[in-house]
Amino acid sequence: MTDSDAKLDTSVPHSARVWNYWLGGKDNYQVDRAVGDDFANLYPDIAVVARQSRAFLKRAVTHLATDAGIRQFLDIGTGMPTAENTHQVAQAVAPDSKIVYVDNDPLVLVHARALLTGTPEGRTEYVDANLHEPLSILAAAKGTLDLDQPVGLILMNILGHVPNLDDAVKIVRTLLGELAPGSYLVTADGTNVIDGPAFEDAIGVWNANAPLSYHLRHPDEISRFLEGLEVLEPGLVPCAQWRPADGATGDESRAVDEYGAVGRKP
Repeated sequence: MTDSDAKLDTSVPHSARVWNYWLGGKDNYQVDRAVGDDFANLYPDIAVVARQSRAFLKRAVTHLATDAGIRQFLDIGTGMPTAENTHQVAQAVAPDSKIVYVDNDPLVLVHARALLTGTPEGRTEYVDANLHEPLSILAAAKGTLDLDQPVGLILMNILGHVPNLDDAVKIVRTLLGELAPGSYLVTADGTNVIDGPAFEDAIGVWNANAPLSYHLRHPDEISRFLEGLEVLEPGLVPCAQWRPADGATGDESRAVDEYGAVGRKP
């Protein structure tokens, strides 16, 4: 039995696996699906949130790789591999891009090592580490990334797992503080301003059943992660409104409680 096998607990839900379920993936267990269904019964838009979040990530990474010339990405809290992961989006633009994924779920680890192979010209690595140890993450990332050159730091739907806002801000500051000028932060998290009561009720179900709690935040709180950065237009907005694809309609375009933004370190 490997260390990861020893840590794998399928009796409790895990956010990466439940998120995978909402995205239509198959890398999840019955306990994840049960909580995911209970959540969706209270907040049906959660599947829309998941899809819009993934689409926002794709647009943001495409922009960084195409227009900003970023060739290095540090994706923390990557979750289960699905379609159009960070390395696939970046390397489709620039095959020599280097990507380091970070998560600490053993099932994510197994699938990431099997699926996140990347291009021959680039490099894709996985680090088993905890968000609450940002300096350890950066030390491990140095094996693949040159932190003296700009990096695209991706923190998608993970800072909400840090209960105290000040602690979450400190983690972001520590990570960005070690990155070169010209680096970018891509971030998004659940909010409570559009359909807050229903989302809060669903989050209550999650927090009563999962070992890792999640906390919805007002956009004003999420904006603290962007302090000191040059925030790209259109700013911190519902993910569907961040540089939407031409012709986006229906669920692709309507605002739900997931706000995202991209900021540049001067």
